[in-house]
Amino acid sequence: MALSVAEAAQRIAELVAQLNLYDYHYYVLAQPLIPDSEYDRLYQELKALEAAYPELRRPDSPTQRVGGGLTKEFPTVRHRRPMLSLDNAYTEAELREFAQRLQRLLPEATFTYLVQLKIDGVAVSLHYENGVLVRGLTRGDGEQGDDITPNLRTVRDIPLRLLGEGYPPFLEVRGEVYMTRTAFQALNEEREAIGDPPFMNPRNATAGSLKLQDSAEVARRRLRFWAYAAEGEGLPDSDLAVMNCLRQWGFPVVETQGPFGLAEAWTFIRSWETQREKLPYDIDGVVLKVDSHALRAALGTTAKAPRWAIAYKYAPEQAITQLQGITFQVGRTGYITPVAELKPVLLGGTIVKRASLYNYDEIQRLDLHVPDAVVVEKSGEIIPKVVRALPERRPPGARPAPLPTTCPECGTPLIQPPGEVGRYCPNYKHCPPQVLGRLEHFVSRKAMNIQSLGKKILAKLYHKALVKRFSDLYALTPEKLTGIEGFAEKMPQKICQNIQQSKAVPYPRVLYALGIRHVGESVAEKLAEAFPSIERLQAASVEEIGAVYAIGPVIAQSVRAFLDDRENQEEIERLKAMGLQFRLERPAEANLPLQGKRFLVTGTFPQASREQLIAFIKRWGGTYASSLSAQLDYLIVGEAPGPAKLEKARKLGITCIGLAELEALAGRKVAESA
Repeated sequence: MALSVAEAAQRIAELVAQLNLYDYHYYVLAQPLIPDSEYDRLYQELKALEAAYPELRRPDSPTQRVGGGLTKEFPTVRHRRPMLSLDNAYTEAELREFAQRLQRLLPEATFTYLVQLKIDGVAVSLHYENGVLVRGLTRGDGEQGDDITPNLRTVRDIPLRLLGEGYPPFLEVRGEVYMTRTAFQALNEEREAIGDPPFMNPRNATAGSLKLQDSAEVARRRLRFWAYAAEGEGLPDSDLAVMNCLRQWGFPVVETQGPFGLAEAWTFIRSWETQREKLPYDIDGVVLKVDSHALRAALGTTAKAPRWAIAYKYAPEQAITQLQGITFQVGRTGYITPVAELKPVLLGGTIVKRASLYNYDEIQRLDLHVPDAVVVEKSGEIIPKVVRALPERRPPGARPAPLPTTCPECGTPLIQPPGEVGRYCPNYKHCPPQVLGRLEHFVSRKAMNIQSLGKKILAKLYHKALVKRFSDLYALTPEKLTGIEGFAEKMPQKICQNIQQSKAVPYPRVLYALGIRHVGESVAEKLAEAFPSIERLQAASVEEIGAVYAIGPVIAQSVRAFLDDRENQEEIERLKAMGLQFRLERPAEANLPLQGKRFLVTGTFPQASREQLIAFIKRWGGTYASSLSAQLDYLIVGEAPGPAKLEKARKLGITCIGLAELEALAGRKVAESA
């Protein structure tokens, strides 16, 4: 029965309030209130109502977080109050000087301070009107910033509607958008997998993400947010009380302590100097600020910074060593990555011998010579980096770092695409590291997931001329692998078995496995949805491919160039003939039997590979979880299951089933669906 407009409006309001509350508990408090399946059901109900009654769609709806299209430009908006930078201190003496300066400005005042971790991210300003997020701005030049509201809506920590009550009619909240180290590492691995150069650090990655034109892509970057300041009519005088208000209204608030005297503040600062490496994100110091807003107003600001706050900056862990040379690595897409070869030095508890230099521009910016005395830094980053050269310590005879114009592996002249800082070897079909890199990508877990084929084994097969292209893998037999040095007796049989089982991998992952430049997992899924067979994708024009949501002209050109290549066409035909999946299978049933249920597999199954089970679960409407949690519905247990998983499942009350029970739930056999 269709709802009236009034009934639909009431139900939408209920769903928006419920889902926003669930988001707050899940993302900010890390305390989920309901299973994922129930959340998904409510979310889909809301989407359906909004589609039926588009005029009732609300700006605070969770459906607005994922973005609704491409933003061609970001309008510039003047800040209500300038977003100033902070003066810096590097010693306890400088903090004492800061406190003494305040006392000279207001001799009768009694100062107490708050201390807050200084997140190494990107500052933003959020505007709320009557509790609803209406605008989000970058810092820009401090006087005006870019309106990036669609992108900030994708940050799940940022409330679209404030919780509770008592907030002012207009509230400005300032904070820091950041990326965890884990998310940063995953993003760089994905970029390298699709042929894009890695970001230099999490802050750089965050800044680049916030300016993307596609808010759906921003959502995939898993950005986070900490609030550190707020302004609005009727807020308390104490900034600590303001922080408590922000927590009540649904914001994650950066670690804040106080109010303190200067001695207690210094103790807090010193304690975090050793603890900061344990955080999942980067901080570069601690902010010391006057707690009273009335005293802040009396102290005022300079042209560049508030007088009532200062940032104590931690010195990053650094060491001086010698740059002994620069090597140039060739990735699977031909991207050339310069690597600094260093005289071994102890840094951050580990011996550092190498550091990434990212691209040619970085070498020239640092004015590196070989040999050279260099400063190496490790401040929470996964890979150490060269911060600067020390020309005053440069030995006689040092020469500017050489920048090769030909591939160090195959000698092919390098190219530098317009607008890119990286250089590439275009000989992707015959340059050994590129061929091996593509083979490694093809067999990797997120692609074809062919186990037992690590780098060393693939290198052996390549150098013995057994495998030069993907299809060669499927022509391998145990007899061809027998006698290869280092292979155990049963290894040839196991490798061939794993290769054959990979034929069950679904079409989107096969597309990803092909290694088309710029085509990651998400893009491959979008292409497969838009063109449900390889034949339809091969027949599509650049314009048709580029018209797919979040694809765009650069990716479309790359896909079209790959498909137009004769050798690639022949390889796809060989893979099709060998039984790989090049068609998106969609069951005809409207109500899928595993719909809304979450599954995880532990152990092995003689009747089916893990890939076949995952494909079976997804084909019949289930969701395959990435890890074991309270939101899981079923743990499918095979032979030799992980004891830790079983124990955790027991404690969480998760139902454990076997293959027969899974098939009973689906109403069909795994073998019949293969």
